[in-house]
Amino acid sequence: MSVNIDIQYEGDLRCSAKHGPSGDTLTTDAPVDNGGKGAAFSPTDLVATAVGSCMVTIMGLTAQTNQLDIIGTKVHVVKEMAADPVRRIGEIIVTITLPPGKKFSKTDRQKLEAAAKACPVKQSLHPDTKITMDFVYPD
Repeated sequence: MSVNIDIQYEGDLRCSAKHGPSGDTLTTDAPVDNGGKGAAFSPTDLVATAVGSCMVTIMGLTAQTNQLDIIGTKVHVVKEMAADPVRRIGEIIVTITLPPGKKFSKTDRQKLEAAAKACPVKQSLHPDTKITMDFVYPD
């Protein structure tokens, strides 16, 4: 399945993008440390955001299949840039916090964690991009 996305350079290191199927739009801006204004998500911020949202989406699919309720799960993502040998994403740190008041068996936890680790965005990144994951479950 293909998806069309149209991007226009607006100047001053800023772009606008339009998602073909939905018509939804977003803006990117270069980060301050790379000459931009940092007024919107940078392209590498979008990659990190894609990793976190993909992980919880795949967990959601697994939850549906296994009749688990993960509504309210929160994902915190930290993107670390590297400069050597070239400027790139060095590490993405993902903390997934399952909602309070829910109980997850050891088997449920294994399924949810395996789902997050199988996220297609994560699988698409270069192996040199370090992905650190932490799962926080309610007591």
